Amino acid sequence: MDPNAPLSSAFRPFLVPGELMDSLHPDIVSLALTHARHSANEREAAVSLYYAIRDGYRYDPYCVNLDRKHMRASEFLHRNKGYCIEKANLLGAAARAMGIPARLGFGDVVNHIGTEKLAQWLGTDRMVFHGYTELYLEGRWVKATPAFNRELCEKIGVAPLEFDGVHDSLFQPYEPGGEQFMTYVLDRGTYAEWPVEEFEAALREHYPHLFGYNQ
Repeated sequence: MDPNAPLSSAFRPFLVPGELMDSLHPDIVSLALTHARHSANEREAAVSLYYAIRDGYRYDPYCVNLDRKHMRASEFLHRNKGYCIEKANLLGAAARAMGIPARLGFGDVVNHIGTEKLAQWLGTDRMVFHGYTELYLEGRWVKATPAFNRELCEKIGVAPLEFDGVHDSLFQPYEPGGEQFMTYVLDRGTYAEWPVEEFEAALREHYPHLFGYNQ
């Protein structure tokens, strides 16, 4: 989709920059062009951006920072690790910079990557507001989850999520031995912009001890 073409009202929210998905920031545009400018079509561009962000930034679920400036895609771009929403937000921003409609999707999962250590820290095996990106490619929305870098997946013995721009790439459902690895327990919907207030409220509801108080 040509970013200079007239935008339909339906797709405008998913193509224009947001406060946090700041797709027209020069650094975001540079990232997008570096990895996707020579792609033959939007699908190839989306795939190139997916792998650049999946493996270019380490997954770290322990670095949540609720400062709005810290949450911007252009700010995260200059760090070398982040959690799922930060990586999904960056993929969405880079896609929009290339004229590809993008939005964020959220859901709660259990049996997440790093379950034992993470469950001890969170006090539960439920991860709320797990984030992924939805990209509008070839006439349909396709899910892409760039959270788990290849190095991490190889370390814990899980096949990394691949993305072809055609099929949904949402999460690893099984361990190599056949046991279920992750279960999707709640769909929180899709948004043109990171719903920070809802995100923070969910964190405080499910992990009150991380904020210094108990329910």
